[in-house]
Amino acid sequence: MTELLERAIAKLKTLSASQQDAIARMILEELDDERQWDEAFARSPSLLAKLAAEAMTEYHAGKTQELDPETL
Repeated sequence: MTELLERAIAKLKTLSASQQDAIARMILEELDDERQWDEAFARSPSLLAKLAAEAMTEYHAGKTQELDPETL
């Protein structure tokens, strides 16, 4: 276990049981989401490569624009 994770867990131990459970649910959901994304990408590496190539082609053709967080 990393030092950072150990520090986080030490702070979590000071919270109420309901707060600990809420954070535990968030962590477990995040880990499950990551697993699902990993599985989805693993099932379709050629599609991902195709999409990346298309994006780079559009970028080099000047058909893209820089993301402006203020306009989201």
